[in-house]
Amino acid sequence: MENTAAIYCRLSKEDEQKKKMEESESILNQRLLLYQYAKEKGWNVVKEYVDEDYSGLDAARPGFIAMLKAAQRGEFQIILCKSQSRFTRDMELVEKYIHTLFPLWGIRFVGVTDAVDTQVKGNKKARQISGLINEWYCEDLSENIRSVFLEKMKQGQYLAPFAPYGYQKSPNNPHKLIPDEEAAKVVQRIFLSYAKGISVREIQKELDAEKILPPTRYKIEKGLSFYHPKLQYKEEYTWSTNTLRQILKNRVYIGDLVQAKQKKVSYKSKKVIQNPQKDWIVVPNCHDAIIEKEVFLLVQERMLQRQKKKRTDC
Repeated sequence: MENTAAIYCRLSKEDEQKKKMEESESILNQRLLLYQYAKEKGWNVVKEYVDEDYSGLDAARPGFIAMLKAAQRGEFQIILCKSQSRFTRDMELVEKYIHTLFPLWGIRFVGVTDAVDTQVKGNKKARQISGLINEWYCEDLSENIRSVFLEKMKQGQYLAPFAPYGYQKSPNNPHKLIPDEEAAKVVQRIFLSYAKGISVREIQKELDAEKILPPTRYKIEKGLSFYHPKLQYKEEYTWSTNTLRQILKNRVYIGDLVQAKQKKVSYKSKKVIQNPQKDWIVVPNCHDAIIEKEVFLLVQERMLQRQKKKRTDC
């Protein structure tokens, strides 16, 4: 098994040169470069791993994980990448694998374009510097993207991937909401019913009795994009009181946008935390309202009164 190699190719989500084909031109170019390099060195490529649309900071890439497991099992001797940044942009992963575990596993790491080679003595400092530069790049990129998003939010552009129930994204501008007439009528009914003194529980029973589809099922039936992290199909035909309360509290229905409620812990983490309310970005009158402001304010007052009554009763 002398001079056996695995090649690893990665394309980031931020890559703007992707082509509309089964595999992007960038991945194909990486593969061609690596096979040619292996041929020149007399190495036998026995494994190939690809991660497309994955950040270099993501340690959970499927191809990346499969390659590391195979490396630990000793299925090849060399890992060959276009550059160290294709392997990872995370300095912690550089230290963990390239500088610590790969030597223990008998793995040689080679990055072609940046001349990274763990077999070359004195090359470690260059790899560490490269790792730091790659991580700084990701940090700067993350901050730049965040700044652009915040500025767009301040301009009243809708940046969430999916429109809230009662609205749809304008076909002419994905950052503009327009009413979805069918769902908007249901939203109006919910607000008016609650404003008249009908409880959330009673509204739920009425909607279910009339077989009015709740938001998730409505979007499925209409072929609309949506995201529901805890979707349970056996329950999606019925309204929940929690969904109704979320609708009743949402300022989007009076034409306002409230964004930046959450933020990532860091550019290296997918974990999201709540922003304090003072950091929310609120822009009024961004789109057509489907609920009159007076009705909305009355509903908020009644919800507050009910909450106070519940606390008093308890």
